[in-house]
Amino acid sequence: MSLKLFSDYKLGNITLKNRVVMAPMTRSRAVNNNAPNDLMVKYYQQRAGAGLIITEGVSPSPNGLGYPRIPGAFTQEQFDGWKNIAKAVHSEGSAIFMQIMHTGRVGHDLNLPEQAEVLSPTDVTLSGEMYTDKEGPKSHTKPKRMTKAHIDEAIEEYVSTAKNIVAAGFDGVEIHAANGYLIEQFINANVNDRDDEYGGSIENRSRFLIEVAQKIVAEIGADKVGVRISPYGVFNDTGNFDGVEETFVYIAQKMSELGLAYIHVVDHSAMGAPEVPDSIKQKIRNAFEGTYILSGGYDKQRAEQDLEDGKGDLVAFGRPFISNPDLVERMEKDAPLADPDPDTFYTADEKGYTDYPFLEEAKA
Repeated sequence: MSLKLFSDYKLGNITLKNRVVMAPMTRSRAVNNNAPNDLMVKYYQQRAGAGLIITEGVSPSPNGLGYPRIPGAFTQEQFDGWKNIAKAVHSEGSAIFMQIMHTGRVGHDLNLPEQAEVLSPTDVTLSGEMYTDKEGPKSHTKPKRMTKAHIDEAIEEYVSTAKNIVAAGFDGVEIHAANGYLIEQFINANVNDRDDEYGGSIENRSRFLIEVAQKIVAEIGADKVGVRISPYGVFNDTGNFDGVEETFVYIAQKMSELGLAYIHVVDHSAMGAPEVPDSIKQKIRNAFEGTYILSGGYDKQRAEQDLEDGKGDLVAFGRPFISNPDLVERMEKDAPLADPDPDTFYTADEKGYTDYPFLEEAKA
């Protein structure tokens, strides 16, 4: 019997060869000018057995490069690098969306280019530390509270990146509105302490995301846009708040009205985060008419079961793709999976990045 997981699927105007999605994962290999390089081309091409690849978070602005060596998409050098990645992935018959991620207050000045600044809807400093290549772990930089001019500029940065990355050959973009980065800093009531039109009510806290999505859709078309959200997430000082389910149902409805291609719901409970209740997942599924991407500690059996049960349409796999470039083939053959090495998740070279063996190499 053929499994639903390995069947093709129509997403917007493209047909995916299977329902396996490679989840976005920060890997910190953009060592020169935050531009994609040949090593990154190899990494993504190796994993193009997935029907859809969603890239690591990519900043639309120098201000959004909060982590060391994360890639950007706002210079010609960066777009040229991404063009090579799109071409390589397409040559293997896979589709690729770029996740646009502005880190907001999750950053440090030492990781930013000159003249860039740490911006956020709040001026409250994020707890904990940020690793920097220059000086090791440092307390997060105190963010500058965004003015309306900052907000308007940031929206235009998202739109410009989306327009230019589709021109560079990408199939679409995923708006990263999860995990405590810039957009969720607006959404989450524990972070957003504004008293203007971008703070307070559900509608106001959701406004920045909605405006970003509206303008990107107007520029590249709704069929090329997805969004990632993390209700009940705790990463980067977010956490549960009064009205959390109403907030994310409202967002799902608004994204559905815009006709977005998909909604991608984060569930990091498999990695120790609080469980995301099935109730909110079902409410979002009911509120959003497009494709629903499941994520969170999936293996082949659970993925197939949840697809058969109608809980989602596609399934995102994260860490298994790090150490199994041919993950789809291994799942199809019920072959054993290699374990990833966490010590090399965010290092700078090919070790723990492009040197994991394929199945036949592993057998040899």
